[in-house]
Order: sequence, then structure tokens, then C-alpha cells
Amino acid sequence: MSIFIGNLPYEVSQDDLKQVFADYGTVKSVRLPMDRETGRVRGFAFVEMDTEAEETAAIQALDGAKWIGRSLKVSKARPREDKRSSSSDRGNQKYSRRY
Repeated sequence: MSIFIGNLPYEVSQDDLKQVFADYGTVKSVRLPMDRETGRVRGFAFVEMDTEAEETAAIQALDGAKWIGRSLKVSKARPREDKRSSSSDRGNQKYSRRY
């Protein structure tokens, strides 16, 4: 399981996030995606902790919490959707109709 953290300020670092989440258990990894064009943080991150119980505790404590002047959005991360396959499926449906 992984934790999604949204509404992050652009100045946040992996170390900042690790420190905050360490209060709730062992942080295994922090992923902070960067924008390819600007090179700055995209405003969200993913944190993986040692156990599901630690992740649940962090989510409950930090969702909606004020941090660096922002209200955090913290939840279980959902699997990434492949947008290419869904858009191509819609395109194929257009041509498969029978008249």
C-alpha cells in the first residue's frame, strides 16, 4: 500500500515529508514527482511506510491537517489508470456500431 499526499507546496522536499511521516512509523520510501518542463515539484507525493497500520495512522492524523500554510489531502493511493487504453477503447466503439 502507498499513501497519496496532495496539495503540497512547491518548496517541499523528500526530507520534509519523511520527517512528518516518521512520527507515525518507519518510512520506507518517498516519491515526489517533478514536472518535466519546469523542474519543480508537481504538488503531490507518495509515501510508503513499513506497515499498513502505520500508514492508516498517518492518513487519519494528517488528512486535512495544516502544514506549511496548506491543508493536506492524505489518502490511500489508488492504482494508476492507463488513460491511453480507455481513450482508444472509446475510439474503437465509435467505429464498431452497427447501423
